[in-house]
Amino acid sequence: MTTITATVDVAGERLDVAVARAAKVTRSQAARLVDDGAVRVSGTERSRSYRVEAGERLEIELPAEPAPPGPEDIPLPVVYEDRWLLVVAKPAGLVVHPAPGHTSGTLVNALLARAGRLPGDAERPGIVHRLDAGTSGLMIVAIDDDAYAALQRMLRTHAIERTYLALVEGTPSASGEIDAPLGRSPRNRKKIAVVAGGREARTTYRRIETFAETSLVEVMPQTGRTHQIRVHLAAAKHPVVGDAVYGRDRKLAARLGLLRPFLHSAKLAFDHPVTGERVTLEEPLPGDLVEALTRARGASTSR
Repeated sequence: MTTITATVDVAGERLDVAVARAAKVTRSQAARLVDDGAVRVSGTERSRSYRVEAGERLEIELPAEPAPPGPEDIPLPVVYEDRWLLVVAKPAGLVVHPAPGHTSGTLVNALLARAGRLPGDAERPGIVHRLDAGTSGLMIVAIDDDAYAALQRMLRTHAIERTYLALVEGTPSASGEIDAPLGRSPRNRKKIAVVAGGREARTTYRRIETFAETSLVEVMPQTGRTHQIRVHLAAAKHPVVGDAVYGRDRKLAARLGLLRPFLHSAKLAFDHPVTGERVTLEEPLPGDLVEALTRARGASTSR
């Protein structure tokens, strides 16, 4: 890891723009550095939209340059595909893109083997939105440059409807919205938390079914922050069952036979960025989550 120290000489610029210039990286790479807590402004973390002042000191931690991902013959469940994009049903346990500790065997490696070339960021080619490694379900991937740019715009303007199913601890209200800014936890840099001055994050939800200790909820993220659903539900005192990072009752997950968070990307709906055709896709719960849900229902009927 390399640390760059630079002094701001242009007042009023956004922080991500200043970082991109100082570190000689792209704007998207700079934004990720800020979001990941790798940038300090005169000793303080700021959001990417923070307006820097002349004379402020930037400390930027640059990760080691990763080798570009290569194609790997990995089975890839594709549920929709055309010349511009595809939608995969990502299995739980599959990491989306190479990162420290996961330099191969990722979804990107599988996509490169299938498509040959992917647009966008060399580190995360084709990736429009991510799913955590432990999350299963539908995920859009661009395979055309114009579609990539259009899908990114659609995601920013909430034109892609994303619906998740989650089993949570306790009984939340019938429906609601969680509006709380997210950023790196000041106590643990590897975790995301609700923090003052963090990035705007909004999540709506609807309770579908209630059991003895848990509830099945439908969750619709209105923004796309790292770990957003998991952190928001935990902040609302109803964490995702099986979430070893943000959950509370690990014994509950064991009783339900869960080895990962009960979180599944169940539905995507959007207007195709090129043809304008309405695309609506649904993916049923995988077997491990079906079994956990059956156990949750059984626990309710036995009481």
